[in-house]
This record gives sequence, C-alpha cells and structure tokens, in this order.
Amino acid sequence: MATYRFEAARQSGAVEKGEIDADGPRSARSQLRARGLVPISLALQGEVERAAGGNSRYRMREAELALVTRQLASLMNAGLQLDVALATLIQQAEDGAQREIFQTVRADVLAGHRFAAALERHPRVFPRVYCATVAAGEQAGSFGLVLDRLAQYLEDRQALRGKLLSAATYPAIVTVIALAIVVFLMTYVVPQVVEVFEQTRQSLPLPTRILLGVSAMLSDYWIWFLICGAVVVYAVVRLLQQAGPKAALDQVVVRLPVIGRIFRGIDTARFASTLAMLSEAGVPMLRALSAAEATLSNSLLRAAASDAIDRVREGVGLARALATTGAFPPVLIRLIEVGESTGDLPKMLAHAAHIQAREVERRVSALATLAEPLLILIMGGVVLGIVLAVLLPIIEINQLVR
Repeated sequence: MATYRFEAARQSGAVEKGEIDADGPRSARSQLRARGLVPISLALQGEVERAAGGNSRYRMREAELALVTRQLASLMNAGLQLDVALATLIQQAEDGAQREIFQTVRADVLAGHRFAAALERHPRVFPRVYCATVAAGEQAGSFGLVLDRLAQYLEDRQALRGKLLSAATYPAIVTVIALAIVVFLMTYVVPQVVEVFEQTRQSLPLPTRILLGVSAMLSDYWIWFLICGAVVVYAVVRLLQQAGPKAALDQVVVRLPVIGRIFRGIDTARFASTLAMLSEAGVPMLRALSAAEATLSNSLLRAAASDAIDRVREGVGLARALATTGAFPPVLIRLIEVGESTGDLPKMLAHAAHIQAREVERRVSALATLAEPLLILIMGGVVLGIVLAVLLPIIEINQLVR
C-alpha cells in the first residue's frame, strides 16, 4: 500500500487536498469517489516530492539520523520487511517533517524503487556516504548488518563531536562571562565614576582618560558596534563561501602549529572511518573514495583526496596515491600500506581512524587545559587595568587633600 497526494472537488465546488493510502491509483480514485469527491489530480507522494525538488529545507541532525538508523537496523535484524520497518519509523517519528520524509521514502520503495535510490532523492537528509552504504547492503544481501555498521559509524562521529564540544565548553563559557563583566563595568560602573571626576575639574591621568573614552563610545554607540559586527560576520561568511578565499583560509588553518593539527586530525579521522566502513560493506574502492572525499571539510585535503582518486583510477595503490599528495598523516599511510599488503584494509583504516580520533581528543583536551588559566589571566589583567584607571585619580585627589 502506497501513499498518494490528491486534489479533488466536492459537489459544492470546493477543492480539497490531502493524502490517501491505497494499493494503486485506481483504488485511490475509487476511495475518493466513495467519499463524494471528484479526483482532479493524483500523484504518488514520492513523485510529488521529486517534482518539488525534494524536501530541500529540512535537515536531519546527525544524532537523529544515528538514532533512526539504529532503530531501522534493529527492526530489520528482527526479521521485519523494509516497508513494515519504515512504517514503524513513521509511527515513531515525533517531527512532522521527518515523518513526511519517511512516508515519501516508503512510498518510493512500495512503488518498486531501491531503498538507496529512494534515499538519494533527499540529499540534504541522507548524505552520499549514507546512500552508498545502503546501496552496498542491498547488493550484498546483508542489509541489517550494513545498517548496524552505519549506525555505529554515525554514533562514533557523534561521540567524537560531543567530546570536542565538551572540551571547548568551559573556555567558551569563561570567555562569554569575561566579556559580559567587562561590558558591564565599562557601560554601568565607569560612567557613574565619571560624574565624581567631572565635579573635581581636575586633570585626569592618561589611563583614566582612555578608559573614559572607551566607556563613552560603548555607552553611546553600542548599537552601531552591534550592527558593524553583524555586517562583518555576514561579509566574512559570504566571502568564505567562495572557492578562492575558502582555500586561502584552509591553507592558513592547516599550517597553524596546534590548531592545524587538530583540524587535519578531525578530517583524517572522518576520511579513514568513512573509507573503512564503505570498504568493509563491499563498496568499490573508487566509489568509496569519492564518498569519503565528500566528508572532508578542508578544501586542500579535499583537493588532495581528489588527486589520489585519479591516481587510484590509473592503477596506483591507495597508500602510494595518498602519500604522493603529502597532505595526509604518515600514520594513515603506513597503516594503509599494511592493510593493502595483508588484505585487511578495512581493519587498518578503522584502526587509523581510531588513532587519529584519540590524538585529536588529546590535543583538544591539552589546548582547553591551557586555555582555562590563560583566559583567567587575561580577564584578571583587563579588570585590573579598569580598576587602576579608576583608582589613579582618586589617589591623586587624596594626596591633594592631604
């Protein structure tokens, strides 16, 4: 049974739109006539979605996609048919847009399309690596096993992201609080002290005059600072959407002493884990490399991966092709060499991904540990400067009184 979207007219002339479940178009029209409706248009829900260009605005979060994949894998391993498993996901979906996506996918499957092809029609929801893995599972006949691996892959990526966010949370909170305190001092406390200084009509020290000038600017023009900040952020975002500036920034980031290693490690771990999962699922190497290349966020690494794909297509080994680019860590190259020589490439790729992920965690943790006292020192120095600038004229007044 498939889901159809219909447009039908009532006897009063009013037009009604909606959805109806039926075994086919003829059955759907018969049900509409039985309800006193005259069918105007009838289309399979998947066809309507494709005609509209797919649900282009909806994006499923990676955590939600991992949960859905784990549920689907459990249902398939329990012996349920794909359409029944998808119907269960539709019933459990809490989000209306997510429910509509799976209704469309189920309608396409019931219409005779492959599951991977039905997923590919929603590229913003199901990434290319996801669809490639599902297609490999369909071809190999081990659908449930491949879905298990895919769910584990998504969960591992989510776990790494969670650890990185957790390590960066405390420094971010300290930074926000420090900025809030400084703004409060400059816009509320300092202006009240200014009134006392103005009554004395005394020449103020240079640090105090600088402080009063900054305070006056923040108090009088804060809205313009916000507008200018928003404009700058918007301009930078639009600029980085262009290939040239994005490549220049990526080159700078990769060459940074600590940050560069972290970002390259994140991309390398993502690339290796994706390639490991796809090769283990039986995806051809060139197709697996193409899908793994799409997971790279750094344009320089993506260009290097593209060059390696061309070399592999010409018959060069994967380890040699990646080593020629000089963009990937030596540990990844060495483990791929071992995997190619022993015939256990997926295992070595997964091991390389694990090593890179742990290295990234270690570096991020060390950076966060170093950043915490550094932020406190900077905050203390700024507050100390404000306090001294306020106290200097008070000390001079006391000396004059004596």
